[in-house]
Amino acid sequence: MLGAFLTTVFFSLSVIFANRSIRAVGVTRANLGRLLVALVCLGAYAHTLGRGLGGAGRNWFLLSGLIGMGLGDLAGFNALPLLGSRLSILMGQCLAVPIAIIAERLWLGTRLTAGQFLWGGVILLGVTLALMPTPKSPPRVRIRPIGFLWGFLSAAGQGLGAVVSRRASEAAVQAGESIDGITAAYQRIIGGLAVTAAFFALRALVQRDRAPETPAPPPARDYLWIVVNALCGAVIGVSCYQWALATTPSGIVLPIVATTPLVIIPFSYLLEGERPARRSLAGGAIAVGGAVALALAR
Repeated sequence: MLGAFLTTVFFSLSVIFANRSIRAVGVTRANLGRLLVALVCLGAYAHTLGRGLGGAGRNWFLLSGLIGMGLGDLAGFNALPLLGSRLSILMGQCLAVPIAIIAERLWLGTRLTAGQFLWGGVILLGVTLALMPTPKSPPRVRIRPIGFLWGFLSAAGQGLGAVVSRRASEAAVQAGESIDGITAAYQRIIGGLAVTAAFFALRALVQRDRAPETPAPPPARDYLWIVVNALCGAVIGVSCYQWALATTPSGIVLPIVATTPLVIIPFSYLLEGERPARRSLAGGAIAVGGAVALALAR
């Protein structure tokens, strides 16, 4: 459970620094850069103190990264301009929970208790209250129906990616092995990087004849935001996420991770001076209370 709570903290910081890195160097550099920095950092540990690319769960971790960090993240990226940030995050975070619960129950036989279902639902209720657009606070983009498909695919990628990580950890245990969260994150990020790099390469190939105006390269100091974003998210955050999934069902980990958009609120206030709305604070209070109860539930 500690790993799940730490995941939300570092993922929240990662979102803030991701926005800064995108503004500083652009979407493509920011996305590929964070994955490359994470690959180097995680690989340095994995190939010296960890298991490198070994272990019985390696192929499952690679598949998990391909599904979650690759296809799932790209689907979320495509949902943003069609649904807006709040609806995209709401679908991606909240729908991932029932998808993961059903998939893990059918595949791995994991059963949750009534209390765990209850408090997981309370968390999602708080997240929904905080993020759901209303007539007084509508989305900032024109909603397009195809965006809901991308939002569902994003949720499916996150939920199924988590379950495949659970299967990877199970394979390691069955083989009498132990694999740490950092090595698991390294193996997982390889799959995610492969998909992401292929997507941006294909997009560049399709757009090569449009002759866009080449912007001036950003100052070297702006690339530091990529490093900070990578360390908070793809390095520490994903390592904690894998640590949590190695010991705890995805149906418990994912509701806690779903509070990430709410944990961002105090960080945004402290780092960027953004004042939260009352509804966000109320939803955050409900979700945090549910997360504490879920941690104590049996």
